[in-house]
Amino acid sequence: MPEGVEKLSAERFFIMVLASFILFYFIEKILHWRHCHEEGECAVHSFGYMSLIGDSIHNFIDGLIIAATFLIDIRLGIATAVAIGVHEIPQEIGDFAVLLYAGVKKSKALFLNFLVALTIVIGGVIGYFWALRSENIVAYFLPLATGGFLYVSTSDLIPEIRKEKDIKRSLASFGIFLMGLAIMYLATLIE
Repeated sequence: MPEGVEKLSAERFFIMVLASFILFYFIEKILHWRHCHEEGECAVHSFGYMSLIGDSIHNFIDGLIIAATFLIDIRLGIATAVAIGVHEIPQEIGDFAVLLYAGVKKSKALFLNFLVALTIVIGGVIGYFWALRSENIVAYFLPLATGGFLYVSTSDLIPEIRKEKDIKRSLASFGIFLMGLAIMYLATLIE
């Protein structure tokens, strides 16, 4: 975040983070929308393909973000790529399951998931060349990334951790959370 605040004013940066958070919320709401006429009866709609469209957009944006962070600092780029990769693995498995539930054959679901995963590369290449043409554009990718990471953590990760009833697993999750904070702090010392 400091890199983004340096290029933009703090106020503008945080307004853009908030706008990004809202954008990710909106995209998720649109993609998970179901329209059922009778309560209790809801046929499987085209949500499988809608999920693919949404994931393509999400992956493309992730690619833009990865490219931008690598252009700012290679360590920031690596950290961002790892964070996105860790998030994407369960996301892609979930998308595969959604496609299977929607009635798509396994082989086709794997192929479609692979194609969707490629949009991160497309976003990365476009982001790289776009950023080379306009250095200022990188500053706008950072609040987009920050808002996206905040949205994923507050809407997906924290609620999942809070669901855990087993005290040992809860303590392990909390320990991992603290370790993640420590790693982030240590990364700031390296700079």
